[in-house]
Order: sequence, then structure tokens, then C-alpha cells
Amino acid sequence: MAGRVKDEDIAVVRDRTSIVDVISETVTLRSAGGGNLKGLCPFHDEKTPSFNVSPARGVYFCHGCGQGGDSIKFLMDAEHLSFIESVERLAGKAGIQLRYDTESGGPSAPRPQTGQRQRLIAAHAAAVEFYSEQLGSPGARKAREFLAERGFGRDAAEKYGCGFAPDSWDMLSKHLLRRGFTAEELTAAGLSKPARSGSLIDRFRRRLLWPIRDLSSDVIGFGARKLFDDDDGPKYLNTPETPIYKKSHVLYGIDHAKREIAKRGRAVIVEGYTDVMACHEAGEPTAVATCGTAFGVDHIQVLRRLLMDSDSFTGEIIYTFDGDAAGQKAALRAFEEDQRFVGRTFIAVSPANMDPCELRLARGDLAVRDMIAGREPLVDFALRQTISRFDLDTVEGRVEAMRRAAPLVAKIKDREKRPEYARKLADDLGMELEPVQRAVRAAQTGSGTDTTVRPGPVHSTQRLVEREAVKLALQYPGLAGSMFDTLAPEDFGDEILRSIRIAIAAVGGTAAATGGANWIESVRDAAEDLGAKALVGELSVEPVRFDREADPSYVSQQVAKLQLPRVMARIQDIKSKIQRMNPVKNRDEYFALAGELFPLEQHAKALRLAAFTYESPTG
Repeated sequence: MAGRVKDEDIAVVRDRTSIVDVISETVTLRSAGGGNLKGLCPFHDEKTPSFNVSPARGVYFCHGCGQGGDSIKFLMDAEHLSFIESVERLAGKAGIQLRYDTESGGPSAPRPQTGQRQRLIAAHAAAVEFYSEQLGSPGARKAREFLAERGFGRDAAEKYGCGFAPDSWDMLSKHLLRRGFTAEELTAAGLSKPARSGSLIDRFRRRLLWPIRDLSSDVIGFGARKLFDDDDGPKYLNTPETPIYKKSHVLYGIDHAKREIAKRGRAVIVEGYTDVMACHEAGEPTAVATCGTAFGVDHIQVLRRLLMDSDSFTGEIIYTFDGDAAGQKAALRAFEEDQRFVGRTFIAVSPANMDPCELRLARGDLAVRDMIAGREPLVDFALRQTISRFDLDTVEGRVEAMRRAAPLVAKIKDREKRPEYARKLADDLGMELEPVQRAVRAAQTGSGTDTTVRPGPVHSTQRLVEREAVKLALQYPGLAGSMFDTLAPEDFGDEILRSIRIAIAAVGGTAAATGGANWIESVRDAAEDLGAKALVGELSVEPVRFDREADPSYVSQQVAKLQLPRVMARIQDIKSKIQRMNPVKNRDEYFALAGELFPLEQHAKALRLAAFTYESPTG
């Protein structure tokens, strides 16, 4: 049984490994002077590069989080490998035959079994060979036609490693078992799965396949496209989560695009595998796509490190979305995540709502490049889509459009651009600049966007209470529960927060919610306008204004503070009517109002007690 790697072999691996080559697979490095290099740390989120690499010494260190070491340690931390797996991986790339000390003290020998990651990588490499060969078989005619109809011939299929899963239950599994892989390894890799009979069957069958690679160009999974009408599975089927495949971190095409992304300082985000291929073939080699999941935070971190997206460098992120409703929704999500990029974000919308693959087929390579060159700032697109929903020929339409658009202007991360966008919004709406500026300021300070054109300031304290109540509903639905559900939309003076309250009701209210990402996403999807959708994402992570864990008493306080103004307004309204009324001539109405007044005053007393006897330590 092989034991630990011989010390002298580990030393050889270190000597023959370029730490710059290893780290550059994950991080874009630039000169830091004195022969050193720097980049954005892959181990923590940062905007200014603090990750330093010394090629002469073969080590790295981050002044931000304190992580440091050599090339072996970097692989261990960046890809979650064991020490021996890291050594073996680097040795394999350098062509070094490792020797192992045996437990019995006998002569050293090569280790017969590599680590789990390397075994799963090897299984995927063998699967790529198998599927690629199958693409040329008679049974794969439908797959070849699919590619040809989209403008991809044999050369493109080979370049991107396209393959075909044959019409067999276990052909790949048997092939890999004969190659020495175990059933446990094939199951862990997501290539095979146990059948009811206990035997092993292939995960993919009768489908066109694309290999999905990581930054190191290792195949870690597959994307599979349905070809036949009698296939009752989903249109696209991806590898499940495995020890090496995490869909929230994976970007299809990153292996082809990574160097061009770093070189050109931009990344183009498309929606599908054929869109990536089309962009690359059309001369835009920076295109990547997610694999069966929405573009999210982890994908952003991957791109930021490649772009060196920092305070001193502004790269470009260009999203390509259809111009239909689904595309607008995707663009909004992109705008929400936009704050995580220091660089500039754009959107490129193709003519007639065609995706890049369709556009290339219809109008050629130049049309794809022109679409991307014609990009517009994402905030411009979001604002235009927002105000287009309202009738700007009416006062009501202009004011409502301003209310919806102001939070988007307030979210622009470059503060110097906010005044100009406020001015542009005023021009687009045909309104005076002052009320638009006031609406943007209100959104910036968290006081909501109650922007009715009237004298007097917006009551910022009440808007903060409304904001806090919605935060509690989103972050602690189990705690907010039925207390929040008693609130009426009319309790919210802020239009955007009122819209979120309506969305919460539309998905069943907080009392029935389980919390977490699914809950927040359901509320976001139910919100009717871009401003409300954007604010859901913001409030779901914004800390509550309480320096300890929120509790039922704190929720009760916020709900009471929120309800009290409407109750008091109703009390004042009733008193005013009673004072103006003749109790003799309007006897029935008089007593009806008096009968309503007493319980309202008792209710207001209870609300004041709940609102002001338990003050938030931070509030």
C-alpha cells in the first residue's frame, strides 16, 4: 500500500511548477513592481487588489485576508484538494513520476490510486472521448442535424467537444467500468446512476452533449439537449451537483474565453451553449453562459477575478437578453447584481428578439459583433423599460413613473453619475428637475419614494418603519408571521414598499412562508414593477435596525408603528366630521361615527403602547 509522497519528489514538483501559471488559471495577474504580480484575491471579496505573487519565490500572500503559501497550497485552497491531490495534479501536468514511501519500509513505488478529484476528472475525460466518437455514429444523425441547422459543422463540434449520448441504457457505464473506473466513482461523477434493479445506467441518453470545463480546462460535467419528441425529460439536462461540479460557480465557455476576457477587459454573458459557440465563431471570444441556473454572485466572483474588476480598473460586463418580458426580467436581475461590479455593465439587445445564435444564422458574423458593439448602459435600459409602462401624457402617469424609476437612479454605484441620470429622467418624463431629485434623494436615504408633488418634506421616519417591516417579512417570515400579515397595503405610504406588501400577499403571506432564498425569489417574482423587484433583493440582505437577533417584541413594535399613523388619521377624520355635523339633523350618522371613534381610540392606545415601550437599541 503506497504511503506519503517522497519529500524529494515534492521538492521537484515545487521547483518545476510555475506558480504564475497555476494562479493565472483563476486570477488575472498584473505587474506590481519589483518583479511581483498582483490581482484580486480568490479567497475573499475585494475591490482593490491585495493578492500578491512572487514568481521568484514561488509563493503568494494576500494582505487582505492573510492567505498565503506555494502552488500546492493554492490548489488546496482554491479547488478544495487534499495535499496529495494537489501534488499529484501538479506532478501530472509537469510529467513527474511520483514515488511513495510504503508503510512496511519496502522499496518505493508509484501510487496505484490518485485522489477522488483526479479520478472524477479522468472519468469525465474518458466520457468526452466516448461521446465525441458517438457523434459520428448513424444513431447521432439528429444531433448532427441540430448543430448544422444552427451553423456548426464538424470543425466546430470538435472544437467545443460536442458529443452524443447513444440510445442505450448503459453503454457509457460499461465502457468506463472496463476502463477501470468503479461504480461508486461513476455515480459520484454524475455520469451514471443506479437503476431500480441495482445495476448502473447512464445519466444521459439520446441527447446532444456539451462538455463543461472549469478554469483549468478540466471537464467537470455535461449539458445535454433533448433531440427527440418522445423524450419526456426537460429540454436541457445538466450534470447534478457533484464533488467537482457546482452549478453556481460554473460558466460554460470559460476555458475558451478566460484569456480573451483578461486581454480585452470585457465579458459577454449569453444564455445558452449554442449562443456561446455562435459568439466565439463570429469573432467575439469573450462570451460565456451559465449552466442550468441564473447568473449569480458566485459567477460574478469568477469574472471579477478574470477582469481584475477593481477600484483602479473598469472592465465591461455585457449582458445579452431578449427584448421580451422574460428578457426584461433577466435584465432586472442583472441590474440588481450590477452593484457587485466596479466596472461598467451594459446590455445588448438583438434585432427582432433573436438570440446570438439565431442572429448569426439570419444575418451573419458581423451582425453579432454589431449587436455587442451597440450595447447600452444597463441602467439606461432599466429606466427606459420602467417608464415605458406608464402614460406620460398624464400627470398621474408621469408621477407614478417617477416613483418607480427613482430607486433605480439611487442604486447607480457611481455617485457622480446620479445627478446626470436624475436630470435625464426628468427630461424623459417631461417634469421639473426638483421633484425628481427629491425622489432620488428619498430613495438614497432609505426613506422610500413617496414623491407626490406637494409642499412639505416626506416623513422619513415613517418610511424607515415601513422599510424595516418589509425587511422583517423577507428575512424573518417565521418571526413576522401573522403580525405582518395584518398590515394592509394602505398602511404603506411608500408606493414601492406597498407593491412589495402586495407581492407578499400574492404568494401566501409570511405566516405560510418557510424563509430562505426560495421565499425571497417568490416575492421578487410576484412584484409587478422593476423598482419593487430591485428593492426586494436589497432588503433581503440589508441588516435590520436592531443590534441583536430580532424577536417577536421587535416585530410587534414595528407593526404597531406602521399601523398607528393610519389609525390616527382616521381618528382625526372622524373628529373633524363630528365637529362639522349637526347631531340633531344627522342623528344616525353622528352616532355611527361616535360608535366607530371609541374602539379606534382604544386601538390607537394599544398601538402606542406597543410602539414606544420597546425601543430598538439602534433605532
